Amino acid sequence: MQCPLLYRFRVIDKLPQKPSEAATRGTLVHAVLERLFDNPATERTAGRATALIPGQWDRLLESKPELSELFAEDPAGERLSRWLSEAERLVERWFSLEDPTRLEPAERELFVETELESGLRLRGVIDRIDVTPTGDVRIVDYKTGKAPRPEYAEGALFQMKFYALVVWRLKGVVPRRLQLVYLGSGDVLTYDPVVADLERVERKLLALWEAISLATETGEWRPRPTKLCGWCDHQALCPEFGGTPPVYPLSVRPAEPGQDAQGRMDPVRAEAGRPVALEGP
Repeated sequence: MQCPLLYRFRVIDKLPQKPSEAATRGTLVHAVLERLFDNPATERTAGRATALIPGQWDRLLESKPELSELFAEDPAGERLSRWLSEAERLVERWFSLEDPTRLEPAERELFVETELESGLRLRGVIDRIDVTPTGDVRIVDYKTGKAPRPEYAEGALFQMKFYALVVWRLKGVVPRRLQLVYLGSGDVLTYDPVVADLERVERKLLALWEAISLATETGEWRPRPTKLCGWCDHQALCPEFGGTPPVYPLSVRPAEPGQDAQGRMDPVRAEAGRPVALEGP
C-alpha cells in the first residue's frame, strides 16, 4: 500500500536493505519486553528490564552479524553507548504506560496464520495477546516511534485490524481491544473492533491481492512518491529519482479474459507454483 515498486524490490527482487539504527533499536526493545515476562511478576521492574538490554543486543548480533555494520565507524563506542541509552529510555517509558506486574500475557511474539475462503493466506507475528478471565482478547503491539497525528491513526490501526482478522478467522473470536503502545511519545492508542470492521479489512486485503497479482503478471510496479521516500534504500533504482529498476525477473503474461478495462481480476485464487499470502508488518 505504501509503494508498489518498493513491494517489488523487497518481495520479488529481494534486494538487500541496509540495517538502520531505528529499526534495530525497535527489534532490541521488543526482545527485552518479551523476555521480561519470563520473570515472576514481582521481579518485572524497570531495572530488571534495562539490565536485559546488553544480553539481548549480543543475541541480536549473534543471529544477525551484519548489524555490527551499524557501528563499524565508532571505534570508541560512543555512538553505540548513546544508542543503547536511547533503548533504555524507551524501555523505562513503557513502565509509565503499562504495569507488567499486573499482566500475564497469554502469548508473546505469536506467529499466526490462516487461510481465507478465497485461498489467500494471511500471516503475521503479534507482539502480545492478553486474555481476561472472562475470555476477552486484547492484542497489543509495541511501537518505538511516536504516535501518529489523529488524521493518520487509521493507517496505524490497519495493522492491528489485520491481526484481529487473522485471530477471528483462526479462533472464531473477535478481539475485544486492539492496543498500540507508542514508546517514543508515551501514548497508547486503543480501538475496539466489531465484525463489520474485520469484514471490511478482509475485502480490502482481497482487493490488494488482486492488485498484487495483476502487477506480478504484467510487471507494472509503479512508484508512489511520499515523504517516506527519503528513507528508502533503493532511490538509485527508482524512476522517481532518475534510476532504472533491475530487469524484471518474472515472465510477463498478457491480460487474461477475466480482467476488465480497469485491470480487475476474477476472485483471488491459489495457483500452483505461486505464493498466495499476505504478511502483517
